[in-house]
Amino acid sequence: MRIEQQLQTTPRTPVYVAWERFVHGEDDLDGVRPEVAISWQRSRDVYRIDPFLSEAPNAVSPTMSSLDQDVVFAELGFCAAAMAHEVASAGGVVTIADANGRIVAAWGDKNTRSVATEGGLAPWYSWSESAVGTNSMGTALETRRAVMIKQSEHWLQAFHSWSCGAIAVREVVNGEPLAVLNISCWGGDLPLSARKWLESSATHTQKSLRRRAHDGGNELLAAYSHARGRSNEPMVAVDTAGAVVIADDIASVILGVPGNTPAIDPVVRWTPQLPPFIHAARYATKRANVDPGWTGSTQIFTPLVDEPSSIGIRPVFLQKNLIGHLISFGAFAGEHFPQAETGGVLLGHSRRVVALREENRMMMLATSEVTMAEMEGNEVWLLTDEGRLRAALSGLDKLEHDLSDTGTFLRVHRQYLVNLSRIREVERKEKGELVLIMDDAAKTVVPVSRRNNRAVRRALNI
Repeated sequence: MRIEQQLQTTPRTPVYVAWERFVHGEDDLDGVRPEVAISWQRSRDVYRIDPFLSEAPNAVSPTMSSLDQDVVFAELGFCAAAMAHEVASAGGVVTIADANGRIVAAWGDKNTRSVATEGGLAPWYSWSESAVGTNSMGTALETRRAVMIKQSEHWLQAFHSWSCGAIAVREVVNGEPLAVLNISCWGGDLPLSARKWLESSATHTQKSLRRRAHDGGNELLAAYSHARGRSNEPMVAVDTAGAVVIADDIASVILGVPGNTPAIDPVVRWTPQLPPFIHAARYATKRANVDPGWTGSTQIFTPLVDEPSSIGIRPVFLQKNLIGHLISFGAFAGEHFPQAETGGVLLGHSRRVVALREENRMMMLATSEVTMAEMEGNEVWLLTDEGRLRAALSGLDKLEHDLSDTGTFLRVHRQYLVNLSRIREVERKEKGELVLIMDDAAKTVVPVSRRNNRAVRRALNI
């Protein structure tokens, strides 16, 4: 059945009626799920995608993949091939796409694949949100959970006869997407097992990446130990996102992290309380990924002195795969780059945090309006000047990463991220534990975990 015939059978459900209004400029999204409403907003107002496109565009030429991406493609390919027969029996197709939404492989029912190919749901077509708007693959790349998009929830009208589900697999260290696994069914609903299968496949693949990241942590620790024996300069080993694997006593004081305490597992690595340092590490990651022989240095302000201090950066590789950097204070190496090249660092830099006020209404909050964030299950709740609101994104790690360069937000507990400028009081318990009392009307109390106690003291100068 051709695309034109599919359009004639699109049912006029409440979601389809809302879609019709929204594509013509109205903002009433009554009855539309929040994650879909947010994606529609991006599709119309940010990416400006024509909702009446008949097919997905061709993907750009593929870029060189990393070793982690190769691992993910192999793992997901095995999962997809194992599931292909069951999906085909349900009249569906399974696809794998890269981090840019470019489909690299497809399996499934022959007839459904034929219909899918007409609209570009096939290898070498792009399914990022910026290319086709709301869809399971592109929207999954924008979120941290499995995404199910049913019929009229798709931004392109040409795919209103499809129901799809997808989940992205992300790097363990920096959370960036590596690939996305997808199931699509034409003319009906997805199998009831679809979400569970997607989540299980992603979890299986994520375990492989976790093991590789752990190996990377061990290699960084070994590189640090070797270099530390040949240098008297304060030194720290960080991963590609700038999180600390180990720091000596002096470097730990500068960065506000525990000294000589290895954090091999990426889940428990320390976040430096010095945004310019994080920027410099991430800039080094970009440069070293392009040029494996790159080294560099820059200057940053630290809490200990009034003048900028120089830092030298040397990338560390494992099997030709960049795993992090050794950074020495007071050292110079290779390219000297100003902080402006890392993206700039301004404490309290303006940033918007997206929250959901109602089922179909979003709020754009300035960081100064957010007192704290709390993780509950898979959801992040924000304590704001407008009340308690659910964050549009999922995962406290993601929010912490997004706000890391503002210089005002600090992770004080596995469940809590606080705005330092909104702390009213600090209470010290009998055994030395700290409790923060925020400046909201209810004087919300936030516990500080033992591992974050020292970072909080340094951030507040207490």
